[in-house]
Amino acid sequence: MRLFYKRIRKSAIQELLHRGNDEHISADLSANRKRLQTIFHDIPDLITSTFVISETNVTALLVYLNGIVDNDIINNNILHPLLFKRHSFTELSDLELPVGLKQTASSWAAIKESILFGKSVLFVDGAPYCLILNTPGWPQRSNTEPQTESALKGSHLGFIESSGYNISLLRLFIPDQDLKIKDLVVGWRSKTKVSLLYLEDVVNVESLQSLEERIQRINIDAIITTGELEELIADNRITPFPQFLSTERPDNAASQLLQGRIVMVVDHSPSVLVGPVTLSSFFQSIDDYNLRWIVASFIRAMRYAAFFISIFLPALYIAALTFHYDIIPLDLILSIGESRERVPIPPFVEAIIMELALEMLREAGLRLPSKIGQTVGIVGGIVIGQAAVSAGIVSNIMVIVVATTAIASFIMPNADLSAAVRILRFPMMIAAYLFGLVGIVVGLLVLIIHLISLESLGTPYGSPFAPVRFSDWKDALIRLPIQWMMKRPVANRPQQTIRQGNNRRKDDST
Repeated sequence: MRLFYKRIRKSAIQELLHRGNDEHISADLSANRKRLQTIFHDIPDLITSTFVISETNVTALLVYLNGIVDNDIINNNILHPLLFKRHSFTELSDLELPVGLKQTASSWAAIKESILFGKSVLFVDGAPYCLILNTPGWPQRSNTEPQTESALKGSHLGFIESSGYNISLLRLFIPDQDLKIKDLVVGWRSKTKVSLLYLEDVVNVESLQSLEERIQRINIDAIITTGELEELIADNRITPFPQFLSTERPDNAASQLLQGRIVMVVDHSPSVLVGPVTLSSFFQSIDDYNLRWIVASFIRAMRYAAFFISIFLPALYIAALTFHYDIIPLDLILSIGESRERVPIPPFVEAIIMELALEMLREAGLRLPSKIGQTVGIVGGIVIGQAAVSAGIVSNIMVIVVATTAIASFIMPNADLSAAVRILRFPMMIAAYLFGLVGIVVGLLVLIIHLISLESLGTPYGSPFAPVRFSDWKDALIRLPIQWMMKRPVANRPQQTIRQGNNRRKDDST
């Protein structure tokens, strides 16, 4: 013990000579306890346990925040060995504590950060440094299938609010040494950990560097959700279209990694971000690769059709009745005229009323508990639609158009794209009311130009259609057999393009 005290006194003198007392801990245990009480004042869940290490005269202090640590690890792996086992040590790091990761620290900044992140800190009287022990025990929910991305076949696993657990799920699907991780920290108050996962021999290096630089440039006090991070690193912030794919499914994220994309795991978030992406990425579902390719191709083509129906169907209805009623067949226009006989408002106002009512019903269904929300959505839609028709506010045809539009928006597998489509529906309706079919055509051209001009980490958003890359069409509008998709998408600019055939790595044969 004399040798131990002699060493720590010598190191304490060196600490005082080279660094200041204000930023580094003291060798006096009581001074450190007072400093902790000052730093963590009005924080009653801070636990400070003072004890004497077994068979020594050394007094120790264990500090942690109750509720975010694993109490079993603290009691069984730290306190029990220190209180009841014999110890012979000259340095703190020599203590035999079965807690996995251990590291020493001498600055109060590192100590504060460690305690706030669920670690325990062990101070020893006479030592000008402390031992940080890995004891996190954040409360977390069980692994369940994501409600917004349910799959008919395949895995039923889902991400949870723990980055370490989410990374382990991805390693479960891709047990490869080339799956690399880069940890970054965002937010000077929240210190949120953002992990970049990628396949080292596949990912495009320029895209990875660009993404890393964007995250490092973020200057904000805290981020809570992946949506905040997505907005801060997006190429274009003035667009309703998502530029990163958000998913809660580990199998979907693993599939994106194999295509040469980068997965961003944000701590305390149940979803991950994937980039770079193209517009066609949002029409793909994990079920497309669980079904036969003919069935999957039909469903995917139906999604593209639903995309245009959801945007343009109400606008076409307004344009036809306002300017171009001569293009409607006679029998149908007589039926429409009979339906609109008691409606005193023009088609544009009629469509706006019904679309806004539909959006309010949708939001009400989302905010209410699941069972009540479903009831409100179904019953509310039927009651309001029938009552509006009976009162002569809207026509039967308008109810059919709005219902078809709503169903078409539900077909798209990505919620972010579906929200963008719902927003675009309104400017298209205004263009149709003012200029008829000409307004719709101009709106379509503006939409196409906007999509072509977008980028995601430098990757053209309209690929593989603009620029045209025929090799990627095998998994764009339709899904051809997997045996025909020999290469990764060219749009991602992967280092290694071949996925099937004789493309084994050199180290696989050793």
